[in-house]
Amino acid sequence: MRVLLTGHQGYLGTVMAPVLADAGHEVVGLDSGLFADCVLGDAPADPPGHRVDLRDVPAELLAGFDAVVHLAALSNDPLGSLAPDLTYDVNHRASVRLARLARDAGVRRFLYASTCSVYGASGADDLVDEDAPLRPVTPYAESKVRVEADLVDLADDDFTPVFLRNATAFGFSPRLRADIVLNNLVGHAHLSGQVRVLSDGTPWRPLVHAHDIATAFRDVLTADSDAVHAKAFNVGTEQNNVTVAQIAAEVVEALPGSTLVITGEAGPDPRSYRVDFARLRAAVPGYEAAWSVKAGAVELADAYRRFGLTEQAFSRRFTRLARLSDRAEAGTLDSTLRPR
Repeated sequence: MRVLLTGHQGYLGTVMAPVLADAGHEVVGLDSGLFADCVLGDAPADPPGHRVDLRDVPAELLAGFDAVVHLAALSNDPLGSLAPDLTYDVNHRASVRLARLARDAGVRRFLYASTCSVYGASGADDLVDEDAPLRPVTPYAESKVRVEADLVDLADDDFTPVFLRNATAFGFSPRLRADIVLNNLVGHAHLSGQVRVLSDGTPWRPLVHAHDIATAFRDVLTADSDAVHAKAFNVGTEQNNVTVAQIAAEVVEALPGSTLVITGEAGPDPRSYRVDFARLRAAVPGYEAAWSVKAGAVELADAYRRFGLTEQAFSRRFTRLARLSDRAEAGTLDSTLRPR
């Protein structure tokens, strides 16, 4: 297929682009470049791409594509709470507009990167599946719920949207994110020798490695249309349904000599849920999320040592909200978060 990959210069897109290319697809990127220079280690070899804000994509750009893999978003809960209007503008309105342009251009498959955080405060001890009530607690998660609903309305015999609700991502990417839970805890342990948990450690989180997300999108891209048409799929594995305290314990084990401190200072976290991932395995025979939390912690610790992660880079360059603040202060970002 000829595939348009939005967000190809982001944390997940940088991992996904070569996975799709290795499967034989012709990959073309689309990215505003907000985080293109947030690289740790060797610079990635990006596919050819378009430098354009998601809100400004011209209709003619969608011509000639067989599929769109849509990752681009303002993907940070603190940022969404700080600027909810911008979050809805980019994540909701611009995403639905892109899907309409794709459908009108003859694109047949549209894979949308949603999130398991749509389940929010699930209020249940059982595993939640794709039919569970959606209870988002942040503007970021709410924007994902809205897009899914709107894309269902766009689906027809010639246009197949699919919603991949990714668990919380982890693992090394050449374009690192330090503000997601496992990557953050390993970074703090690497830099300070301390694994610091600000909650009480009891909330449940489903985790999934960036590469396992990439292979899920790769497999759904060519899955039987009837099996995936206008459906949601949780992406991850039940083995990685873990509490924050369990995640922290894996980090301590991956970085010998580090110590665990659970402060509880952030108060109770309403986002607690365990997820069922069986539907994706049934729809895409052979798919399995392979990376464990333990293996991801070891991988991250090795990468941080090998590439010399510094405190300045960890807290500013690889933290989304801090990076955008720094760019705005430097005058390279306007008030709508468009690059100057």
